[in-house]
Amino acid sequence: MQRYPPIADHGLVGDLQTAAVISSQGVVDWYAAPRFDSPGIFSALLDHDVGGHFSLGPDGPDGTSKQLYYPGTAVLVTRFMSPDGVGELMDWMPPLLSPTPSDRHALIRVLRCMRGTIRFRLECAPRFDFGRDRHILSTNEGPGSTGEWRAVFRGTRLDAHLQATFPLRRQRDDVEGTVVLNAGETAGVAFTVCDAGGEAPEPIAVGGLIDRLWRAILFWQNWVRTTRYAGRWPDMVHRAAITLKLLTYLPTGAPIAAATMGLPEQVGGERNWDYRYTWIRDGSLSVRALLDLGFVNEATAFTDWLMRRLSERADLPHGPGGTPLQIMYRVDGDPDLPEEILGHLEGYRRSSPVRVGNAAKDQLQLDIYGEALYALAQGRGAHGPDDGPGLSSRDWTAVARVLDELTTLWDQPDDGIWETRGGRKDFTFSRVMSWVAFDRGLRLADQLSWPADVARWRTARDSVFAQIMEKGWHSDRRAFVQHYEDDVLDSSLLLAPRVGFTSPTDPDWLSTLDAMEGSLVSDSLVYRYDPLASPDGLRGSEGTFSLCSFLWVDAVARAGRLEQARFAFEKMLTYANHVGLFAEEIGPSGEQLGNFPQAFTHLALIMAATTLDDAIDRLLLGQAPKRLLSMRPHLW
Repeated sequence: MQRYPPIADHGLVGDLQTAAVISSQGVVDWYAAPRFDSPGIFSALLDHDVGGHFSLGPDGPDGTSKQLYYPGTAVLVTRFMSPDGVGELMDWMPPLLSPTPSDRHALIRVLRCMRGTIRFRLECAPRFDFGRDRHILSTNEGPGSTGEWRAVFRGTRLDAHLQATFPLRRQRDDVEGTVVLNAGETAGVAFTVCDAGGEAPEPIAVGGLIDRLWRAILFWQNWVRTTRYAGRWPDMVHRAAITLKLLTYLPTGAPIAAATMGLPEQVGGERNWDYRYTWIRDGSLSVRALLDLGFVNEATAFTDWLMRRLSERADLPHGPGGTPLQIMYRVDGDPDLPEEILGHLEGYRRSSPVRVGNAAKDQLQLDIYGEALYALAQGRGAHGPDDGPGLSSRDWTAVARVLDELTTLWDQPDDGIWETRGGRKDFTFSRVMSWVAFDRGLRLADQLSWPADVARWRTARDSVFAQIMEKGWHSDRRAFVQHYEDDVLDSSLLLAPRVGFTSPTDPDWLSTLDAMEGSLVSDSLVYRYDPLASPDGLRGSEGTFSLCSFLWVDAVARAGRLEQARFAFEKMLTYANHVGLFAEEIGPSGEQLGNFPQAFTHLALIMAATTLDDAIDRLLLGQAPKRLLSMRPHLW
C-alpha cells in the first residue's frame, strides 16, 4: 500500500448523506460519517500512520489493478490482475432515499474471483474523530449461527460494525482477515457506522449483498436515464452529474464543495482547506446546469434550501448598513463552522496545516448576492406558467429585504470570490455579481408584480454598471481586471457573459479574453489569477483551477471561437482521472491537486459541454455567423 497515493488515484462512492474515497488499490483512504462534514473515520489521506484505513485486495505485491464505474452508476469496480488470476472488488453505499437524516451508513464491499485463484487480504483500522478518539474492539470467535464473522469498534460517539463472509481476526485494536477465492466464487464485507450503542445491523450473506448491489445499480441507472442530455459527451456529462448527486446531502438538497478536506493546492504548502460545506455560490450556479440536464427536483431542492437561508437572513435584526449574507453553511443550514488546525496530522505528503472547519465563512463576499438571485431566477424558470412563480409572497418579502440590504453594501471592498486572506479590495467580479443581483431582482419584481423598491434597485444596478465600466476596465491592459487598484487579470470574470453582464462578442470582452489567454491560460488550463502579481496573504503557489478551465471553454464558445473552445474542452478531458473525476486543480506535471472530487469543476464541465453542444448545433444548422461557417466540418 502506497503511503500517499496520488490524489487522482481514487474513486468516489456515497449514499447521498456521506461519501468514501477509495484508491485503485482497494484502500478506503477517506470516509467521514454520519455526514459529509463529520470527523473522519478513515483519514489516511491526511496521515498515513494516524488517520486509519480500510484495505481489501490481493495478498501479495505482484499484479496490477484498474478501476472503473459500473456503467451509469456510482458503483466502483476495482479489478486486480495477478499471475494467479483476475479478481474484482465492487464498492458501493446503498442510497438513503428518505428525507430524514440517518445515523446509520453502510459501505459494502464484494469480492469476486473471475479467473484462476486469488488470495485476498482485509485490513480494517478505523480511527474515530481523525484519530483523536480511541475505540474499544470486540470480535466473535467464529462465524456464529448466522455464518458470518463480526467485529465491533466502539468509539465515544460512534460504533462501527464490520461483518464478513470469511474469517476475521483481531490484530491489536484492528481487524484483519484473508480469503481464498477460485473462479466464480464470491465473498462480501459490510462496514456499518451508527450512533454509539445503536442496534447491530442485520446478518449478511453473499446472496443478500448481491441483491443490494443490483438495487443500487438500478437506482443510479434509472436516475441517469431521467436526464435530457443528448449531446456529444454523454459519458463525461453523466459522470459529472452522478458526482454532483453524490456530493449533495439529500435531506436538505444542499451540495458540498468536495468530499474531502485538507488536501493541498500545492504539495508541502499551506493552502489546505475544508471543503465539506455548502457555498451559496457553488450551489446557486449548479441550478442552471441541473435544469439543463433535466434534473428539476435537484435544482428545486437547492433553491428551497437557499430560500431558507435568505429568509433566515431577512429575519435577523439589521444594524446601520446591514450585515452581509454568510457565504457558506453546513448542509443542514447551520452557520457555525469554526476553523481548527489538526496539529496531530502530518497532512497529505506533509502538507500542513490540516484544517477542519472554514474561517472564510466570516468573509465579506458580495458576489454571492448575485449568484443567489441568479439561482432563484433560473429556478423560477423551471416552473410552468400554471405552476405559479416558484416563490411565495413571504419568500419575496425576504428576497426584497436582502436586495434592499445590498443597496447599502455593494459599494465597498470585500474579500472576493477566491477567499484570499490578503485584505479587502474593490473586486470587479463582486461588482459584476452585485449588478446581477439587482438585475434579476428587477426582472422578478416585474414578472411577479409584487411590491419592491424598484427605483432604488434600478439606481443601484445602473450605478454598479457605470462604476465597473469606469474603474474595472483597464485601458492600458485592454481588459476587465481583478480589482480597481491594479491591472491583474482574474478568470472569475469568465462568468460575465453567461450571467448577461456583457455580450459574449462585445469588443471589450473579446479583448479581455485575449489578455487572459496571454497571461492565465496554459495548454487549455487556466489559473485563477497570478498570486505573485496580486498577493493573497498565503505562502506558496497553486496549480491551474479546473473550474476556470471549463469556464474558459464556456466563454470562448460563447464568443464564437468554436474551434478553439472544442479543442480546449477535449484537452481538458484528458486531465480527468481514470474514472472521469477531477480534483480542484491541475499541477505543473498534470497531476491533480486539492480536494477531491470538486463539485464546482464537474458543474463547470456540464456548463461547458452544454454550451458547446448548443453552439455546434447552431453552426451545423446554419444559424451561426458566417465567419464560423467556414470552419472545417470534420472537427464537429
